[in-house]
Amino acid sequence: MRDFHFPGRSAVHAMEAMVATSHPLATEAAMQVLREGGSAMDAAIAGSAVMAVVEPQMTGIGGDCFALVTPNGGGDVIAFNGSGRAPAAASVDRLREEGFTDIPVDSIHAVTLPGAIDGWFRLHGRFGRLDMARLLKPAIGYARNGYPVHARVARDWRKARAHLAKRDAARALFLPDGTSPAEGMIHRQERLAETLEIIAAKGSRGFYEGPVAEAMVRTLQAQGGVHTATDFAGVAGDFVTPISTDYRGRTVHQVPPNNQGLTALMMLNLMEGFDLSALTPGNAEALHLEIETARLAYAMRDRHITELGDMKASVEQILSKSWADELRTRITPDRAMTDIGPLGLRTSDTVYMTVVDRDMNAVSFINSIFDSFGSGILCPETGVLFQNRGHSFSLDPDHPNVLAPGKRPMHTIMPGMVTEQGKPVLSFGVMGGDYQPLGQARVISNLFDHGCDLQGVLDAPRVFPLGDVVEVERSVPAEVLRGLAGKGHTLRLAEDPLGGAQAIRIDHARGTLIGASDPRKDGCVAGY
Repeated sequence: MRDFHFPGRSAVHAMEAMVATSHPLATEAAMQVLREGGSAMDAAIAGSAVMAVVEPQMTGIGGDCFALVTPNGGGDVIAFNGSGRAPAAASVDRLREEGFTDIPVDSIHAVTLPGAIDGWFRLHGRFGRLDMARLLKPAIGYARNGYPVHARVARDWRKARAHLAKRDAARALFLPDGTSPAEGMIHRQERLAETLEIIAAKGSRGFYEGPVAEAMVRTLQAQGGVHTATDFAGVAGDFVTPISTDYRGRTVHQVPPNNQGLTALMMLNLMEGFDLSALTPGNAEALHLEIETARLAYAMRDRHITELGDMKASVEQILSKSWADELRTRITPDRAMTDIGPLGLRTSDTVYMTVVDRDMNAVSFINSIFDSFGSGILCPETGVLFQNRGHSFSLDPDHPNVLAPGKRPMHTIMPGMVTEQGKPVLSFGVMGGDYQPLGQARVISNLFDHGCDLQGVLDAPRVFPLGDVVEVERSVPAEVLRGLAGKGHTLRLAEDPLGGAQAIRIDHARGTLIGASDPRKDGCVAGY
C-alpha cells in the first residue's frame, strides 16, 4: 500500500461497530450508546449533542445539520437536509437600501433559522432505537456539570475573543473573567443544559414553540432581526434524494443543493480525466492538478449552487461528463490558469462524525454554526448561540443564491458516502467551510487512485486555492513548494490548519471496520 510517510497515529480496526468524531468526549458518548444497543443514528445524535456543548466555537443547537445514511449495509443511500431558512420577512431590497453589499458574518441578518434540532428528531424518528432523553443525557451533563476545554477548542476560542466581546451575553458566557478558557479549564453552560432538558422531555416542539422559542425570538428581535415565532414553528427539514457521480468504479454520494456537495462531484469528474495513479501522491504534479480542478469547480459552485428550484443549470447538466470534459481543457499540467480570478473562499467551523453499528448501518453526519461561535448572538435565557449561515446569501438580485424570504442559502457543510457494488465502503467527511469539497475529493483520490493508508490520507499536508493565491500547510515539503511555484502558483503559508476529517472504511471481504481521525482536531476513533 502506498503511503505518505508522515509520522502520526495509526488507523483503528474493529469488527462490530465504530465511531469517529472530532472530540474525545463525543466519541465516548456515542460508543456507550452503541454498547447499549443503540443504532448508528442514536450514536450520531448523542455524539453531535455532546459536541454542541464542548465545541461551542464549531457547532450548537442554534445551527444546522445534514446526513447521509446507508441502512443495514445496503447500497441505498438516504439523504437529509436539515438546513434552516431565512425569516419570512427577509428582504434583499431593504438590506441594499441600508447600504449592504453583502451580509456580514456578525450581523443579525446572517442568522438563519436553526435546523439541527428538527433534523435530530426527524432522523431519530426514522433510524433511532433508544429514547431521545437517553441520547441527550451526556450533553446535558457536560453543559450543567462542566467539561474540560481541549487543545484545539482552546486555540479557536482564543482567536475568537474579539468576536465574542462585541455582545454582552456572549461575552459573559464565553469570556469568563474577561478571557477565553485555557486548555484544561472547566467551562459550564447551565442555561443550555436547561434547554436540552426541555427538548429531551418535550421533543423538537419544546425548542421551536413555547417559552424556548419565545425567548429566542425576543433575543433576535432585540438585535434588529425580523425572525418571528411563526418562522420558528415552521422549521422542517427534508429527506431528499442524494446526488452522485461514479469515480474509478465507485459511486460517490452527496446531499443535493442547496448543499455544496455538488462541488466535490464536479471536482471528481474533472480529476477522472487525468491518470493520477501514475503520479506520486502529494508531489507538485499531483497537487497542481488538485488545485486547478478545485479552482474550476469552485468557480462553477459560486455561479450556480443555490436551492435546487432556483438553479439556472440543472444538477444533471453540471454533473455530465461532457461538462467536465469541456472544463478540463482549460487545465495544463505545467502552468497555473490565469483567468479564474478571485473566488472569495474561506475556511469556517464545523464538526463532523461518522458511525457504523453492528447491523452495518452507516451514518455520515455533520453539524455546524458556520463561523467561529456563529453570529456571536447568544440568547441568555436559553443558552442558544445562533448560526450565521445567511452570510452565504448573495445580495445581487440577479444571482441564483440571492437572499429571499424563507429561502435556504448555499450551504458548505457536506457529509460524504462512497458505495461499491451495492454496499457502503466509506463514510466520511472533511470539515472546514469552503475547503470541504477539495478535502473530500483528495481523500477519495488518494484512497482509490494511489491506494494510500486511510490515516495517512488524513494526516497528509494540504493546500487550498483561495483564488489566485494558494494556502499551504507548513508540512508541505520544500521541493513540492518549489515545484508549485515553478508552475506559476502564488503560495502563502496557512495560519490555521486546513480543515479536519473523520472517516470509517468498511472492508466487507474481511468483515472489519477501519477508522481514521484528523490530527488537526482533538478527536479520535473508537470501535469494538
